[in-house]
Amino acid sequence: PQPAPPKSGGRAAGILKSSALMAAGTMVSRLTGFLRTLVMAAAIGVATLNDTYQVANTLPTMIYILVAGGAMNAVFIPQLVRAMKNDDDGGEAYANRLLTLVVVLLGAVTVICVIAAPVFVQVMSPQLASQPETFDLTVTFARFCIPTMFFMGLHVVLGQILNARGRFGAMMWTPVLNNIIIIATFAAFIWAFGSSDTSGVTPSNITPEGVQLLGIGTLLGLAVQALSMLPYLREAGFRPRLRFDWKGQGLGKTAALAKWTLFFVLANQLGMVVVTQLATSAGFTADHQGHPGTGITAYNYAFLLWQMPQAIITVSVMTAVLPRISRAANDGDATAVRDDLSYGLRTSAVAIVPCAFAFLALGVPITTLLYAGTPGATNIGYVLMAFGLGLIPYSVQYVVLRGFYAYEDTRTPFYNTVIVAAVNALSSLICFLVLPARWAVVGMAASYGLAYVVGVGVAWRRLGKRLGGDLDGSHVVRTYARLIGASIPAALLGGAVGFVLLEVIGTSALGSFAALVGGGIVLLGVFFVAARRMRIQELNALVGMVRGRLGR
Repeated sequence: PQPAPPKSGGRAAGILKSSALMAAGTMVSRLTGFLRTLVMAAAIGVATLNDTYQVANTLPTMIYILVAGGAMNAVFIPQLVRAMKNDDDGGEAYANRLLTLVVVLLGAVTVICVIAAPVFVQVMSPQLASQPETFDLTVTFARFCIPTMFFMGLHVVLGQILNARGRFGAMMWTPVLNNIIIIATFAAFIWAFGSSDTSGVTPSNITPEGVQLLGIGTLLGLAVQALSMLPYLREAGFRPRLRFDWKGQGLGKTAALAKWTLFFVLANQLGMVVVTQLATSAGFTADHQGHPGTGITAYNYAFLLWQMPQAIITVSVMTAVLPRISRAANDGDATAVRDDLSYGLRTSAVAIVPCAFAFLALGVPITTLLYAGTPGATNIGYVLMAFGLGLIPYSVQYVVLRGFYAYEDTRTPFYNTVIVAAVNALSSLICFLVLPARWAVVGMAASYGLAYVVGVGVAWRRLGKRLGGDLDGSHVVRTYARLIGASIPAALLGGAVGFVLLEVIGTSALGSFAALVGGGIVLLGVFFVAARRMRIQELNALVGMVRGRLGR
């Protein structure tokens, strides 16, 4: 008989299987999310009108993350895992108490924030608040959008309950429903009022019916996304119900841990408020100078594209790994924690590093193809290029912080985020003051990556001390160095091909497609050849797994 496979290999195979399921759902979600931004751009453009919607739609996300989002993502999973392990009912009562607490907290906060919408708009964008028509429109959008944070929280807590039970797919697939509803909403706007090019819609002439259509559609999308989790919970054997017997049930410890996570997201969101204020101001000025697509809409659209590899690869891998890391930390097995973190860093790097260089090399043809015919598409491409290489430290930071959360240390990530937010805000302010309005947001995108370079340096040293000075650093650094070495010539050659094709054919849809395909083929080909010659173990393992799946 054949010998049994090693235990570590079985663990890795299980993680890869769970990660693949989540990655598939995230990829479909992100692709439909991109389609959503395309329909938005066609309906309301990428200039000031879209900026008002973006500010309003960003508000509930920021408030939700501030109030509960960070705690649910970083603190509650370890606590749910412990409750499942230690409680006689498998943690069901604890999960229902937690669910009830989130519903009550977010319900109250939602009501308060809807009333206070004008104050939030003034804080988020003094530039938009200074003009009566843009201020009134942004407030109206905000009052439709802010209630979505209640459904965001409901979706996340139900998804984390499923994740703790080893059911990872639902949380990644249900956002597709939200995207489909919003796509249909903006398509209906185009059908009723025409596209932004033909209708000439602006903040001053958009009709109340048009605003209501967009607002109700946005709210409906998040509601459907959250409520669609209920069948998955029933299938997993979990019956959600409200429980108010909170006292003496362990929620105090969770709240204490979440306190530092609250400070963590507060620091992060304050940094984003500064960036939003600066970006909307720069975009407003640049728009009046004849340069659309250079404000907060460009920043958000480029950020959404830039985050895709992180969401598909790193988040999927670490969502599957986090319950294991939490159990290892609870058992005092620092070696297992280190090995899983090293695995997460190296496995995600195989995709993250070349994608970062691809954004740098081909940012313009990517956006001019996606937003073909939209004024400002090229400017969005410049922002995407500036984000580019920052994807590497951004991904590393995400993985490293999971190590602190596994040990229920939420204070250290807070201090680390204060540093990141401060560097990001300061660098963005310098860009706003020094660069022309058209290029200010490009500088802010580059500042985002710079901030995470600083943050990774700080977090790495602190986690190394926590794990006894060993983070498998030489193995991890060697993998990243080889991947970067393979990506540099690939990006240079691929970017050159894309630039030449854009110059020859132009930035039309055809030219952008040719530049992206031609440059992408060269970039991937050179990277793959160089990486194979460098004998990058993680890439070879990935190729072997794909070939095995295809039966070759």
